[in-house]
Amino acid sequence: MRKEHKNPKGGLTAAGRRHFKRTEGSNLKAPVKKGTNPRRVSFAARFAGMKGAMKDEKGRPTRKALALKAWGFGSVEAARNFANRNKKS
Repeated sequence: MRKEHKNPKGGLTAAGRRHFKRTEGSNLKAPVKKGTNPRRVSFAARFAGMKGAMKDEKGRPTRKALALKAWGFGSVEAARNFANRNKKS
């Protein structure tokens, strides 16, 4: 993925979403930062189970940490708690 497709604050830029639509046919949408939108609940549930560090060896946040922040979560635990509170049984 090219640098202009990555948002430095986490996730993809609008150009990155267009690129994936054109090349892979995916219909990606921008992050939902607040509320109990089903997409946000789904994201929280997926990322709550992801393995990997929140910071790299130089102390910078990883893409995982940036994506969580872009969706309004400060940590994996916050995403897990949100998903557990809002998931449908």
